[in-house]
Amino acid sequence: MQTPLLTNPQGLPGTNLSRLIARTPNLDWVCVDCEHGQMSDDSMHEAVAAIAACGVSPIVRVQEGQHWMIKRALDAGAHGIIVPLLQTAEEARNIVKFSRFPPQGNRGLGSALSMEKWISGKTGEVKEVPWADYYEHSNSSIVIIVQIETKSALEQVKEIAGVDGIDVLFIGPNDLGNSIGHPMVLNGGKTAPELDQAIATIHKAAQDAGKYSGMYTGTGEQAKKYADEGFNMINTANDIAIVKQYFAQHISIAHGK
Repeated sequence: MQTPLLTNPQGLPGTNLSRLIARTPNLDWVCVDCEHGQMSDDSMHEAVAAIAACGVSPIVRVQEGQHWMIKRALDAGAHGIIVPLLQTAEEARNIVKFSRFPPQGNRGLGSALSMEKWISGKTGEVKEVPWADYYEHSNSSIVIIVQIETKSALEQVKEIAGVDGIDVLFIGPNDLGNSIGHPMVLNGGKTAPELDQAIATIHKAAQDAGKYSGMYTGTGEQAKKYADEGFNMINTANDIAIVKQYFAQHISIAHGK
């Protein structure tokens, strides 16, 4: 079984926090969360730079799949994007177009920041490359991840998985459950059988199309479960939840509870 690529996302701004997360042992990438996190545009730029400087790939979750949002993330030097709440295969095709330079897409070349976040896969060295190199290789190097977390996207999942340029189908189980009428938040945080089946359907569609499948989880135990099922990219926790849980745990211990 291939070892999954693991992430802890960053939702709180701050370059010191970016570095702390990026230096976590065995962490493969960091999701800079501009959807649910407290990340402004400048906070995102600074997080991407700090994470890349640690030799870890920064992947930006944009608010939605708009051209300008994708442009800002990639111009900051992100090694990929995550687009939440995808609805249709046509949206997936547009996301690819917005993320690629011509002739595959319509992304503009102009930022002097993106090419200084390049990481050598062999050494982990961060180095600035010439514009020509970045232009030539970024189309094949930048990772495009779409979140399958709506009923509409679930119904079109095979077509979405077949879109050339989409690399990962990433499941957001909370919103997917809400969208198909089986919310985890009303089920004690557990997945209903119908949601389990939807997750399995998305995973199979990705694998059948030769794409990666990804999963959002909230604990290492949950992450291990989906790793054992063959998911390729897994979120293990998030910074906000970890801080709250860790503080609560040790306050409880101090009170003798």
